[in-house]
Amino acid sequence: MRYLSLRSLLIVPFALQIFAAVGLVGFLSFRNGQKAVQDLADELIQHKGYEVNQHLNAYLSIPHQVSQINAAAIRQGVIDVSDRQAAGTYFWHQMQTYDLSFIGFNLTTGEASGAARYDQQTVTIDDAVAWTDGLPQNVTTYATDADGNPTQVVATASWDVLNEPVYTEPAEAGEPIWVDIYTYYDPAYPPYIAASAGRPVYDASQNLIGVVNADIHLSKLSDFLRNLQANQTGQVFIMERDGTLVANSTQEDSFVVEGEEIRRLRAIDSPNPILQSTAQQIQEQLPDWQTLSNRQDLHIKIQGETYYIQIEPWRDAYGLNWLVVTSIPESSFMAQINANTRMTVLLCFGALAVAMVSGIFTARWITRPIQRLNLASQSMAEGDLEQTVQGSNVRELNQLAYSFNRMAQQLRESFSALAANNEELEERVDARTAELKNALSELQHTQVQMVQGEKMSSLGQLVAGVAHEINNPVNFIHGNIVHVQGYAQDLLNLVQLYQTHYPQPIDAIQTEAEAMDLAFMQEDLPKTLSSMKLGTGRIREIVLSLRSFSRSDEAECKAVDIHEGIDSTLLILQHRLKAQPNRPAIQVTRDYGTLPLVECYAGQLNQVFMNILSNAIDALEEANTQRTCQDIEQDPNRIMIQTSSPDSQWIKVVISDNGPGIPEAVKERIFEPFFTTKPIGKGTGIGMSISYQIVAEKHQGKLDCCSIPGKGTDFIIQIPVWQQDNQSD
Repeated sequence: MRYLSLRSLLIVPFALQIFAAVGLVGFLSFRNGQKAVQDLADELIQHKGYEVNQHLNAYLSIPHQVSQINAAAIRQGVIDVSDRQAAGTYFWHQMQTYDLSFIGFNLTTGEASGAARYDQQTVTIDDAVAWTDGLPQNVTTYATDADGNPTQVVATASWDVLNEPVYTEPAEAGEPIWVDIYTYYDPAYPPYIAASAGRPVYDASQNLIGVVNADIHLSKLSDFLRNLQANQTGQVFIMERDGTLVANSTQEDSFVVEGEEIRRLRAIDSPNPILQSTAQQIQEQLPDWQTLSNRQDLHIKIQGETYYIQIEPWRDAYGLNWLVVTSIPESSFMAQINANTRMTVLLCFGALAVAMVSGIFTARWITRPIQRLNLASQSMAEGDLEQTVQGSNVRELNQLAYSFNRMAQQLRESFSALAANNEELEERVDARTAELKNALSELQHTQVQMVQGEKMSSLGQLVAGVAHEINNPVNFIHGNIVHVQGYAQDLLNLVQLYQTHYPQPIDAIQTEAEAMDLAFMQEDLPKTLSSMKLGTGRIREIVLSLRSFSRSDEAECKAVDIHEGIDSTLLILQHRLKAQPNRPAIQVTRDYGTLPLVECYAGQLNQVFMNILSNAIDALEEANTQRTCQDIEQDPNRIMIQTSSPDSQWIKVVISDNGPGIPEAVKERIFEPFFTTKPIGKGTGIGMSISYQIVAEKHQGKLDCCSIPGKGTDFIIQIPVWQQDNQSD
């Protein structure tokens, strides 16, 4: 067999590896450059798409928010629809806050009122009476003063409210929707396109009052896209599912003015050649683009140049369904990447030449000490352990020689210590085995505790059911004890009567009377029956309180006594309210007003009382950790429950405590789901959120929190006496 020298083995593979590395680096540099272009383009496109989506979500949510506010204001009487002039002024003030083209309402009577911004700057007030053939010019547009009051008529127009889509479509839908995009052209004002957010408004009897509208400029979306593209290459445009442009980042508008009308453009008809070609190739490469539901990425050629294209659907909850298209040319990135690739290849070849020259000298320097080490190793392999190796000028080889010498010494010592180590190892194995046995025992103990915990949890549920089931037998026993007392008293009277008339009974009777201690029985039996009656009464109170709190037999909404629910909740919490070793009892003050029976879901409302009272107790106990017993006795813990009926339609419950209060930052988030300030394991953060839902959504009421740090906290619950559904019936 032919052997290679160490010097050749170091130089030849080293040179081949360097050459392969240089070639691979050059190739990967080129490929990575291409991938970097694509990744950078994808990242930039996604970033732009994200900015566009965020802007669309924020900008197009404003009209529906305004419509929702105005619908609520009409239902609550803040806006009087019969006073159109005051309503117009109200809408004028809203227009000062929101960048909208129109805000107003259209009534079922044909009347309308609103504020408009036709030139995108000046706000005017529109007032419309019902349209008739005899009154064709039924809409009057007024200029306003600085306070929004109408001053002079600037225009009149004809507007049949009841036949316009801004009224008919939301009224037919019965919910908030977007009316189709419309165009506006008036020689006196700049042309624009806009969309109207309509929302029907109903009275308490669900009769339609009218439709509130808020219109928004869509032309300003193009301004946003142009600002987004400032100092950058590429284009962004938004189109509807039929290909009609909504907005674009080019300097060309998404519509054209033809005479006195505005015609919206399709993307494939845009005067911008890049936008037009992009739209055409999208339609060619994606046959189902009109029903596209997921983001699509394309690479297309336009005028001989590669473009990276992203088409992303955008929808909202009110019916808009658009496509956002972002395109970026490859040339924006490739020039710098190509220059970097060439520089990388040149540097790699230079590194190859330097590495080969240095490899030859390095191999010669390394092989000499290694040869000496090789000879010493062969001698040790033959059994001669008394070997030493001379050091080298190379630090690593010198350390290797030193390590070899130490190894030879330790090898000799190891043979002598091997037997002792084996014995020590056996002892360690025995000790480790004992530790594992102890760990297994502890694990089994923990498992038993976990099983017992599960049993206790199941037992708790069983006890809750048993408490319900013992109600009837306890009532039976409690009711019959009264009769047993009467029967026993009659029997005792009869025995006393016998003792009076037959003071000297026969010996058998006398013996039995002494055996049963008849005198003690006559005295103790009434007391025993009274104690039994008191005990069964206490059991009935506890069962009644548990049933009153859980209301498990009252899943439906019905009229109940609120005070009864509060009292049952306090009874259940009595173990936390009574005196503890580290504090006196928490003082509970009930200031009950005269309340009617309230129609509610009693079990759920009792849950609200439980959550609020439990949190109040937690807050007091947490504050007590920073106070001494003397401080607590001087200023004891107090909880006050006050009920009242502000009017015949509402009741009010205020639960107050003199705890540390709630900071403003925490109070703002107290009703958020999963928000809690308690340590992990002591609070889930859903109690107050559920309480808010029960009061506000389930009972159409209000739950407010008022707190001053250091002074205490008030929770104010307001619910209607009768629920709205039953009132309408």
